[in-house]
Amino acid sequence: MTDAVKPDGGADNPGGADLRRSTARAPGTRAVRPRHAASLIVWRKGSGEPEILMGVRHAKHKFMPSVLVFPGGRVDRADHGVKALSELRPETLALLAHRAPPSLARALGVAAIRELIEETGLLLGEKQGDRLLADLSSLDYLCRAVTPPMRAMRFNARFLVAPAEAVRGEIHGSGELEKLGWYSLSAAREALLADITRRILEEFEQYVALAPSERHRRPKIVFRGNDNRMSDE
Repeated sequence: MTDAVKPDGGADNPGGADLRRSTARAPGTRAVRPRHAASLIVWRKGSGEPEILMGVRHAKHKFMPSVLVFPGGRVDRADHGVKALSELRPETLALLAHRAPPSLARALGVAAIRELIEETGLLLGEKQGDRLLADLSSLDYLCRAVTPPMRAMRFNARFLVAPAEAVRGEIHGSGELEKLGWYSLSAAREALLADITRRILEEFEQYVALAPSERHRRPKIVFRGNDNRMSDE
């Protein structure tokens, strides 16, 4: 990794906003509107348990340094309406669009895949010159999480899932994430994690235990407040 990382570079990653008290908003100020964001859980079968692609935020970041996270970040304006290699499957689109218009639902998928290549070098789709054509059909929906109102930086983050066999390329970081690699569930839990990341790992473990045909029928779940698991129906 390079040392030329901006101190707050990548602060848009939605995982771990609960780790720093300095992110609390000033008393008497209005709650910040959550930014739409997406994280991608790329996973593969390990020898004994699933392994997930994760990385550690650079130690020089002022915002949650040295924390293990999934690739992810906020939705950019450019994520809307771009061409894709494939579209979201109907069940995934329906889950993403449950609390978002269809255009945003699609942009969330694009953002997750864009952040994957930016932060890990891995491609879920194709590149045509500098343009990314996202393979949206490979995405499953897991859940969402909304940062508490008292935080100065807030996200309405959707957590998406993709199988490792749909991804190609070699892992190489951009400098935002160090120690990029495949972490077993046990190894991930032993690392420095934000509380919400730990809860998402629990949610993923329930997801992966189901038959593939049943995964999209899971109850809709949102984490609110101090990572309280609630129905999102």
